[in-house]
Amino acid sequence: IHFYKRTHRVCKTLPVRQFLKVDLLQARAMSQTKYPAPRRDEAAEDDYHGTKMKDPYKWMEDPDSEETKNFVHEQNKISAPFINSCEERETIKKELTDLWNYEKYGCPHKEGSKYFFSKNSGLQNQSVIYVQDSLEAEPKVLLDPNGLSDDGTVSLKATSWSHDGSILAYGLSKSGSDWTTIKFMNVETGQDFEEEIEKVKFSGITWTHDNKGVFYGCYPDHDLSCATGKDTKSHENQKLYYHRVGTKQSEDVLCVEFTEQPKWMIGATISDCGRYLFVMPSQDCKYNLLYFCDLETVAKDGINSKFALTEIVTEFDADYDFVTNQGSKCVFHTNKAAQNFKLVTIDLANPSMSNWTDIVPEGDDVLEWATGVAGDKLITCYMHDVKNTMQLRDLSTGNEIYAFPMEIGSVTGFSGDIRHKEMFYKFSSQITPGTIYHIDLAGPVPESKVLIQTKVNGFDSSQFKVEQVFIPSKDGTTKIPMFITMRKDFVPDGSSPCLLYGYGGFSISLTPYFSPVHTFFVQHFGIMAIANMRGGGEYGEKWSNSGRQANLQNCLTDFQSAAEWLIDSKYTQKQKLTIYGGSHGGMLVGACTNQRPDLYGAAISAVGVMDMLRFHKFTVGYAWVSNYGCSDVAGEFQNLLGISPLHNIKERDDVQYPAVLLLTADHDDRVVPSHSLKYIATLQNAMQGSAKQTNPLMIRVDTKSGHGAGKPTSKSIEEYTDLFCFLVKSIGIQYRK
Repeated sequence: IHFYKRTHRVCKTLPVRQFLKVDLLQARAMSQTKYPAPRRDEAAEDDYHGTKMKDPYKWMEDPDSEETKNFVHEQNKISAPFINSCEERETIKKELTDLWNYEKYGCPHKEGSKYFFSKNSGLQNQSVIYVQDSLEAEPKVLLDPNGLSDDGTVSLKATSWSHDGSILAYGLSKSGSDWTTIKFMNVETGQDFEEEIEKVKFSGITWTHDNKGVFYGCYPDHDLSCATGKDTKSHENQKLYYHRVGTKQSEDVLCVEFTEQPKWMIGATISDCGRYLFVMPSQDCKYNLLYFCDLETVAKDGINSKFALTEIVTEFDADYDFVTNQGSKCVFHTNKAAQNFKLVTIDLANPSMSNWTDIVPEGDDVLEWATGVAGDKLITCYMHDVKNTMQLRDLSTGNEIYAFPMEIGSVTGFSGDIRHKEMFYKFSSQITPGTIYHIDLAGPVPESKVLIQTKVNGFDSSQFKVEQVFIPSKDGTTKIPMFITMRKDFVPDGSSPCLLYGYGGFSISLTPYFSPVHTFFVQHFGIMAIANMRGGGEYGEKWSNSGRQANLQNCLTDFQSAAEWLIDSKYTQKQKLTIYGGSHGGMLVGACTNQRPDLYGAAISAVGVMDMLRFHKFTVGYAWVSNYGCSDVAGEFQNLLGISPLHNIKERDDVQYPAVLLLTADHDDRVVPSHSLKYIATLQNAMQGSAKQTNPLMIRVDTKSGHGAGKPTSKSIEEYTDLFCFLVKSIGIQYRK
């Protein structure tokens, strides 16, 4: 709501200091904090199948009202001084900045005769795109987004090169919004074409192979003045257009629309041969339909009208992604009748499902993705117990030719093309920042060499270690994987602070990756744990289904089981355990805080889905029904009501709430800020009169920021500095050198 090579050697251990307890004066001060008292509209309510639900802060759903702006101001007036009073703040910010300051590379990719890659020199707000004539040639700056705004809040949302590599189509986002403006650049001259494409959202940029234009999805009925990131209106009627480079957007051709399905989003991709256009509508975040058209037939005189599409899949019961093709025989990655995914061949000359053939059948591990390379080869990437493996296969048979040697970690970047006999991939883990490999596929056996080895100043991987544990689920039906990163001198005596991170939704897998934020916590505070709960994609469709909709509680219970295991195994203690998550993970944290406030010292919820009864009414929230269900459906309402973080806040006689910090932003047009605003208002109102509630209950609302993607480096460092300072102040963990 989207993402290491391990080395071992003998090293001198680092002393672990004991951590300070919360100062009693500080606790008393927090118990006397007077939170804002926003207006409660007791008349505001919704009727759900005969059940009336009060919604006294519904007015906060208007982010532009003066009343909402004033509430945000009053909240920041409380949280900012509290956070800024941390004595170690400047030290934490400087050390985090120093750790963040290392070169970060994206995988090079070949377009036409040139190579392109992204690079951030360390503290640049946005990564820069470079071009080079060969891998040995001097790179030159092609596009630097940092010059597009003074504060780095204009970010690069999407890039797509023409088939011959001569033109770059790129999408820009302002202040973290999902709304995108597409522009075009002549790669040779570095000059932009005159036109811009507006009202683009949730869309790829798909080039025709004649290099003349692109397909893109936009919302033509949306008011352009509202496409800023602060409009919360639910989106409807996305349409697929064709744009010819060098012309105005007003001249673009409407190619595909589904007028009877206003909530459908329209994905599109071109076959590797350039002949076939695949159209893949989706109505939420799970499953898609599949149509195609033959461009040699429907566009033989140019693209100038709507396409007549041929149906392949007409029911939302599985996922389908194009992989590659040889003539009319196309390979798709799917979980149709394959919970761990497989590759099937569909002959477009006879695309009926009864004629499909398995080229790579379903196996015991999850097939994450696949792509065509080197003319007649396939690359497949699997996940085994949340760790990646990768293979080279014969495209005609699917048989494995070569298994790439890999240590424990993840493939976090890849580039390869059916036209090229080379490829690149990036491999990472929690304690190794990343290695980019160049693979020569011209010979009978792939030849691998290290192209870029990421180095982080002040970080020595030999002083750290990672454990993977498997925790019995509370219902006894499965085991929950969890990675724990720690310093090698760590002793499980219950004294260490722990930051427990989780997601567990939308079939998204939390595979190993390097994070300067997680690394910083392990260096200077304690241990870092990442739990892989049901609802994610770690073990395929069955795993995902067992943690969504009616089974959503399993995701929450698995997270709570991970917390209990860390405490029972003396990796930490309740008072020093912080749970943390963002987006769906923010909902996870909010719900678990309500259900088990006794289990954690602190809870950090970033851009969380807190109102589970009304989420589908804003922007693209309707697409999350596949994961949550919908309160408009009588049979799903009660389940959501029992979990919704906003609707399950209550004072308890036996325990106070942990220290709570919510993080949101004014331009988040994915999970609108009212989710967090209504939650914190309700929480503070419920606990305001409680003598027991000495832990702080706060929110930090950022400006000119969105859901997270494209956030400038400076803002990210500021946000995580505040997060760490909040923990130092609220639960008394000690910063160590």
